[in-house]
Amino acid sequence: SILIYIIYIMSMRIKNNYLVYNGKKYKCSIGRNGFSDKKKEGDGCTPTGVFQVTEILFRKDKLKHLITNYHLQVISPSDGWCDDPSSSYYNKKIKFPFSDSAEKLFRDDDRYDIVCVTNHNQNPIISGRGSAIFIHVASNNYSATAGCIALSLHDLTEILSTLNNTSELHFGI
Repeated sequence: SILIYIIYIMSMRIKNNYLVYNGKKYKCSIGRNGFSDKKKEGDGCTPTGVFQVTEILFRKDKLKHLITNYHLQVISPSDGWCDDPSSSYYNKKIKFPFSDSAEKLFRDDDRYDIVCVTNHNQNPIISGRGSAIFIHVASNNYSATAGCIALSLHDLTEILSTLNNTSELHFGI
């Protein structure tokens, strides 16, 4: 009973542009085309399923005191994430210069000040099944994402203070 309660509160549920975690409800953004159980690269959908955060990347030049249970990795100006299904680096962190299509992680806006990498399409990586499904900082108006989950910086840092590598993320289910 207490164990079931602890497992329940340590899971995150995302539905209807709200994320529920530790008994609190947070406004969030999802993919511009909603949730999909048939995620494809570039479809603008957030994948449905149960996931975990595998690593957290952050902008050390912008965030000084991020508290989390994860070993943090600093985002450098040359960091990116490959979104090219034909690349052998598909759905992996890369360094620029890079000849295949990839998204820059070191951005001028604040969206990727924190990047929580999920294990969507990670083991194994299947070409074209979706890359770079992150939890990151939302725009001020919570505009839709290309498939990620986005929260305010305040809410994301609050969640990260207790999230751990066994926490389950329930996307759209």
